[in-house]
Amino acid sequence: MIPVFNILVKSQKLRRPSFLRRQESSKSLNSLDPGLRRDDAYSQRVHDFWLLTLLTLLLILGGCDSSPPSHIRFGVQSLPENFDPRYATDAVSERVNHLLYRGLMRFDQGRRPVPDLAEWSRPQPNRYRFTLLDQPLFDDGSRLNMHDVAATYEAILDPEKHSPHRSTLSVIGEIRVVDEVTLEFVLKRPDPFFPSYLVTGILPAGLLDSGHDFTQQPVGSGRFRLLERDASQVLLLRKSDQQKIELVLVKDPAIRVLKLLRGEIHLIQNDISPSLVEYLSRQPEVKLMSAAGSNFTYLGFNFDDPLTADHRIREAIAHAIDREAILHYVFHDRARLANALFPPEHRLADRELQTIQYDQQHARELLSQAGFNAQHPLHLTYKTSSDPFRLRLATIIQHQLAEVGIEVVIKSYDWGTFFGDIKNGNFQLYSLTWVGIKTPDTFRYIFHSDSIPPAGANRGRYRSQEADSLIESAEAQQQIEQQIPLYQQLQKKLLSDLPYVPLWYEDQLVVYRHQQVAGYRVTTDGNYDALEQIQWLERVTENLAETSGKSSSASATSN
Repeated sequence: MIPVFNILVKSQKLRRPSFLRRQESSKSLNSLDPGLRRDDAYSQRVHDFWLLTLLTLLLILGGCDSSPPSHIRFGVQSLPENFDPRYATDAVSERVNHLLYRGLMRFDQGRRPVPDLAEWSRPQPNRYRFTLLDQPLFDDGSRLNMHDVAATYEAILDPEKHSPHRSTLSVIGEIRVVDEVTLEFVLKRPDPFFPSYLVTGILPAGLLDSGHDFTQQPVGSGRFRLLERDASQVLLLRKSDQQKIELVLVKDPAIRVLKLLRGEIHLIQNDISPSLVEYLSRQPEVKLMSAAGSNFTYLGFNFDDPLTADHRIREAIAHAIDREAILHYVFHDRARLANALFPPEHRLADRELQTIQYDQQHARELLSQAGFNAQHPLHLTYKTSSDPFRLRLATIIQHQLAEVGIEVVIKSYDWGTFFGDIKNGNFQLYSLTWVGIKTPDTFRYIFHSDSIPPAGANRGRYRSQEADSLIESAEAQQQIEQQIPLYQQLQKKLLSDLPYVPLWYEDQLVVYRHQQVAGYRVTTDGNYDALEQIQWLERVTENLAETSGKSSSASATSN
């Protein structure tokens, strides 16, 4: 039997479960973080215990109701919002678009740019020449060539089309199509990182000219194509072997886990609480894979709001959050502290950055300097998604801020509404995660004054002449070695100004039914690229059986 069910059956009365008593006794009250006192920690464990018990009962009582799927099903918290790579900014859309389209470049596992469609040379410091290695067919039957590449990047650079990726590519001065397989980019200034910016999926020029709606009807040259979509699922076809893979929307993480254990879906990735992860690690039907993550979670501020524009308030908030306690007691140590956008192993990371210290007294002093105290508390609104685990994190941060005299109202929304508010600047505080950050152009995209939406992703409306100057000076350097010190100086400036409070890098987790699927791997940024290799074992078994049957028939005939 499943362990949680055993606990329930063996109990003669409703009492505190033994595993809760053991965990509670291992830490004294004084050693717990003020935002995670014994009553809160205990309540969280009780919540998790009864949640897992309910999951177990539902699994046992409903285990015979579901019919087995006929293809690979991937349970996800949200579906892609935009199939047009020129405009997609949410993580799921970018991950799926990377399957539907191909770009000139891609990143390897070491975060290095490598050729996808094309190889490149650098005849001059400000001129790059790309030559196609492959000319795949688009889904409409046309063959990709350099006119499509030029049309795609010209559309992104068109100011009237308002692509959020325009600021990243603003270094491009001219695009020259040499022939069907050769193209040159002439840059306004030398940029040694330039090839790494060219990962955007290429669109067919003819459909761009006709105004085709790629946001809903993707036409790419990638390894997958879209078969169908609705509000509950996205069905993809892998072109190499006609394998169907369905992204199934299951917003609630507990229901997602239940469907996985019942075999209604074959794998899930991230967006599950640490308690559910621990539970799944003990289930024989599934296997858990994990890796240290590189996606950056942060607390963001609105600089157009007079309260959160006050540096003393932002600094007070930074010192009031006990990140180490959250990582230990809530994440179960499945995350690591962040000091900056890039993790410490990245070549651009400044490993000498000072960690923000948890210091309640200093937070109170800063608030007092800003004119707030117990008789006149600071009131703020904190927006987050309606995901239960993210809401729990927001509640813990709310509790910790209350300890220093900041009264926070949490407002949670479905993903679309929440993300829309953030892009529109309709917030004071919010928390989000930057996914797949690899190159320094991100600094311009997120922090430069010219990148306020829709021109970029400076959603907090942060404006700093010094930061702008450091970004521009780094971009002007011709060698990567000359850029790194400037970007590290920029990171010190950002940690001082606090447009974001850096929180953590969460581990990447995948849980899958090992008797049904194989070949998937976990990546540091949680992309879906491994769907190119995943195998449905039931289909393999069926094919082998069919082949064996044909061989037997042939043998019988020959005899």
